[in-house]
Amino acid sequence: MKKALILLFVMVAGLSACKKDPVYDTAAHAAEDDAKIRQYLSDNKISAVADPSGLYYTVVTPGNNNYPRSSSNVTVSYVGKLMSNGNTFDSNTSFTTPMTSVIRGWTVGLQHISVGGTIVLYIPSTQAYQDVEKDAIPKNSVLIFTITLTSIN
Repeated sequence: MKKALILLFVMVAGLSACKKDPVYDTAAHAAEDDAKIRQYLSDNKISAVADPSGLYYTVVTPGNNNYPRSSSNVTVSYVGKLMSNGNTFDSNTSFTTPMTSVIRGWTVGLQHISVGGTIVLYIPSTQAYQDVEKDAIPKNSVLIFTITLTSIN
């Protein structure tokens, strides 16, 4: 009995000593990311529009007036970079996907251009991968995507 109590005490002490991950604070990260994006745009003399969702965008070419909806399937070419250091983490010259299967920043941003259009999206981490590391993307990363919408399928 004494051994069981000691074992139980050790287990409880061990579990209570475990460090818990802090809760992801969306509002705090959104504010931090907004400040980072504004500073980046200012430092690089980039004119961008602030979407009410929190992402920023620059329409390079508007396209032909055939706009996608959040439920559309689209084909795009894109380059994704980390805002923090400019490193390219992904690119594709012909990527087809439902807009319901991509990060929120894409779903919101792509609706600002039509087929044939090109846009640069400055996506806060809250509209991307938040506090999850994804392949070459560190957690809480602000992302920059240059995307050309080639078709709506």
